[in-house]
Amino acid sequence: MTTAPQPVLKAELDDRYGRARRRRGGWIALGVVAILGFGYVGWTTVARAMDAVDIDSTGFTTVDQHAVTVQFQVTLRRGEAVTCALEAQDTEHGVVGWRVVEYPADPAHTRAFSETIPTIAEATTGFVSSCWIP
Repeated sequence: MTTAPQPVLKAELDDRYGRARRRRGGWIALGVVAILGFGYVGWTTVARAMDAVDIDSTGFTTVDQHAVTVQFQVTLRRGEAVTCALEAQDTEHGVVGWRVVEYPADPAHTRAFSETIPTIAEATTGFVSSCWIP
């Protein structure tokens, strides 16, 4: 006479060969990597936004054939110094003058400026090319 094999429970086999632990460990590792990835992206976004400088050109005036005055305002983190590159162009968008201006730290969040750019020919426009925190 032969005896019928005893039914083996799936839970016993999983425990014996560690199948459930492997799946759970993989999901935990994936979760940790995802959280770290989201944290890194969030932090870099916030760090870049904190160092951002917003520029608004409010106008320009052609003084004569050798100068143009640019009016603009800069919004940045309070108490930070800022450096701006100003540019004057002619009718064909050629650069006829430029100037780099440094401003000291100030407690104001938004500051307005007016600067004159010397030119080598008559300028038809003047604007702020870029500003940055040094």
